[in-house]
Amino acid sequence: MLILVRHGRTSANAAGLLQGRVDNELDAVGARQADQIAAALSRVNERPDRIISSPLLRARQTAQATAELTGLEVSIDERWAELDYGEWDGIPITEVRASDWQRWRADTDFAPPEGESLAQLNSRVNAACNDLVAEAADRNVAVFTHVSPIKSAVRWALGASDEISWHLHVSQAQITRIGFRGTAPRLTSFNETTHLDG
Repeated sequence: MLILVRHGRTSANAAGLLQGRVDNELDAVGARQADQIAAALSRVNERPDRIISSPLLRARQTAQATAELTGLEVSIDERWAELDYGEWDGIPITEVRASDWQRWRADTDFAPPEGESLAQLNSRVNAACNDLVAEAADRNVAVFTHVSPIKSAVRWALGASDEISWHLHVSQAQITRIGFRGTAPRLTSFNETTHLDG
């Protein structure tokens, strides 16, 4: 099973800012969410055999809570980092010109200034997912990552077009699961939040 976990909340999340490569830490709510994720993933049938994290602090802190509860080490894979928003990083969506935002949604090869396109993100997440197929077909691999890579991994599992990302909502501190029939991925759950307070 490939278990995809979105990191806990940061102050930038709470403020509604675009948060790509800005390396924010979890806020108090996010730290509590990390503990709730760890509790959910420490159950016998849920327990990961391996933990992978994005290199960004908010994902690593979320992963560490599960690592401490399960006794596993956290390995870092750069391919699970959030989409690089470039010059848009750290600003509210409302400050992005409407024409730029529309172009970004219409053209998967468009990138924010100094940033990364959706097509580039999908290419690296495809490679990361493909590298985990054999292992995740037999063991539980938990990946602690971000909104855009989770959407991309769901797209990969479903064999859908790049544009599906604009039609998915990924909640804070959610869990998504991709199982396998042989080496064929199957989306078994999406956007689980029942482990969280409220």
